[in-house]
Amino acid sequence: MWRRAVVAAVVAVVPFVTPVVASAQLEAANVVPVRITGDPAKRFNIVIVGDGYTAAELPKFREHVDKHMNVLLSLEPFKTYRSYLNIYAVEVASPVSGVSCDPDLGSPRRATPLKMGFWGGCNASSVQRLLTVDNTALTQYANLVPGTNSGNRQLLAIANSNTYGGAGGTYATASGGNALSALITPHELGHSLGGLDDEYDYYARGVKGDPYTGGEPSSIHHTLLTPQQMTAQQKKWWRWLGEQSLSGGPIGRYEGGLYSGSGVWRPSKHSMMKTLGYYFDQIARERMTQRISGKTNILQDGIPAGTIGADRVVWVGTLHPTSHALTVTWQLDGNPLPGSRSVDLAALHLTGRHTLTATVIDPTDFVRDPAVRQSLTKTRTWAVDASITTPRPPTTVTFTESTPADHPVGGKDVVYAETTHPVDRIVPIIWKLDGTMLAETGTDLDLKPLQLTGTHTLTASVPGQTLTWQVDASVPVPAFQLSQPVSTVVKPGQPTEYIFNAPFTMKLTATDDTPGYNITEFQTDGDGWFNYFGWPTDANSPYRFTADGTVIDNLVYGKLGEPRLSPWDTPPSGYGRHTISYRAADPSGNISPAGKFAVTLLKPAPACTTTVTGTHLGPLVVSNGVTCLDNAEVTGPVTVLPGASLVATNATIDGPVSSVLASTVELLNTTVRGPAAIVGTSDTLTIAGGRINGPKVFYGTPKESFVSQ
Repeated sequence: MWRRAVVAAVVAVVPFVTPVVASAQLEAANVVPVRITGDPAKRFNIVIVGDGYTAAELPKFREHVDKHMNVLLSLEPFKTYRSYLNIYAVEVASPVSGVSCDPDLGSPRRATPLKMGFWGGCNASSVQRLLTVDNTALTQYANLVPGTNSGNRQLLAIANSNTYGGAGGTYATASGGNALSALITPHELGHSLGGLDDEYDYYARGVKGDPYTGGEPSSIHHTLLTPQQMTAQQKKWWRWLGEQSLSGGPIGRYEGGLYSGSGVWRPSKHSMMKTLGYYFDQIARERMTQRISGKTNILQDGIPAGTIGADRVVWVGTLHPTSHALTVTWQLDGNPLPGSRSVDLAALHLTGRHTLTATVIDPTDFVRDPAVRQSLTKTRTWAVDASITTPRPPTTVTFTESTPADHPVGGKDVVYAETTHPVDRIVPIIWKLDGTMLAETGTDLDLKPLQLTGTHTLTASVPGQTLTWQVDASVPVPAFQLSQPVSTVVKPGQPTEYIFNAPFTMKLTATDDTPGYNITEFQTDGDGWFNYFGWPTDANSPYRFTADGTVIDNLVYGKLGEPRLSPWDTPPSGYGRHTISYRAADPSGNISPAGKFAVTLLKPAPACTTTVTGTHLGPLVVSNGVTCLDNAEVTGPVTVLPGASLVATNATIDGPVSSVLASTVELLNTTVRGPAAIVGTSDTLTIAGGRINGPKVFYGTPKESFVSQ
């Protein structure tokens, strides 16, 4: 079935304009290297093919690719293992713009190279958001990328459309320009690469799934077990229980999943396999780490296993995560032997025969399952015979592979450079930062301990050759823009508070000195970080917060406070005070410090039965109903009698305000030129903005009242 998706570091698309033609039946196509880290035969390759983009629209396709890949590579474990990936785009100039049945079944059928179409390929019995592709054509275009095949690649077809849609399975599809399009890809990779299941509590949107009635699911992230049973039996996600989830809340047991509304449980409240915008939780991240690594070989190169002499240098080549270095340990006859990527056996003056073993381990803390850790471990063994004399052909020392230098590296990255390997010596690498030599001489240089800021030049040198990288250690600068609040409260040592008496919007932006798409995220009340994508119906519109959320296509967006996804979810309404944090990530992978502000959403005021505008001369007595002062001025005191209500907005009262046992009293951006005594309101007392110039007495107010005076 169709599957939804969730939520930076990737470079802008690098042009490559040599046309390649697969057959007479296919349109001419350009293979565009987007991010290349090594030989495609030794990497996991993501191949993206566009459909419905005319020749004049191919720059838009590149923009879509840039955004999709920046979002993907902002998410763990793709961010850490982006050096394991090659990313290619295949540009296919379509004779017509757009794809079929977009957005309606009555929309044109378009003859595009990949035959992409909404409604399951214009099928009236399907659903609009099911975006299908001609798998044969997609495979043929993907085959134009040399070195890739079905075993080492993932295919993604992107349609020239702003309509929400996509599909999962062996191949993934997504519309290119919708606000949520870039969030489909990682979710679909969770299915196709990770073998992860949907965590939805529904099969059809708007209809809660039936209770689960099967046995213990085979899914690694669904269970019938309680946390106590998981721990006692050491099953499912018992190793992660209690950990703060990357997607919000602790890892535990949350009901719903596998399209069932009850009777089955998942590890986290709302990971990306349930809700667009959140991260993989730890359980899914561990599986994705295993699968990404399984598409490559962390032990990439080295002296072939077999019998070797004791008069030589033995070496291995590994992959290089961007957040840490793989660990290489050596043993000689079972005993530890010092060494990193190489050991010099000649320096040991060995005689006789011995056994040498190199073990490469990924020490990532993304993994806790010993079986998964074992899959991230590779060994190579040699028989060492001291009677063998190793030939010493002349070897030119040069670099063979490195962190790509065609785009900046992040200020906290691990940068690497591999060299040729003479038989008789270990080649030191001279690392320099802004011309100053660093202590490291090995293959990997971890920039984190240098605590860099700003922009720098990094070089790696061997005799006769130097590699150069720009280090981007400048964090992006995020900014927020809110709709007009009723009032703004600034208090020393506290985040600025914005008070709203109606739904409000928030727009997040980021600026940075590196070209490419910047990611922005926000977090509400310490919940999981959520990808800011604008608004589901328009990426350029700000995110809209309401107390209970907005239902769009039977899903709920913009619920303030504790979020909800399905219309039947019943978390508390979002009225009251909340803290929103925000941050940004740039294409180099730098993440800004989080900014923070507070918002208070007031409950709606009761409907007005009497409205006063302009000037009211003399005292005002509110004896019943709801009297509203709307930009009004009262030239005398205001008295609210028991059971009555006063709602004053942008008003001025030239005298005291008194109320005993009123139903509701609201003073919003209202100036009271006198004292205020409000006692025993039965519903709410709300005072925000404005000023009370005399003594204030507020007594016996309801729990949910809000007073910022």
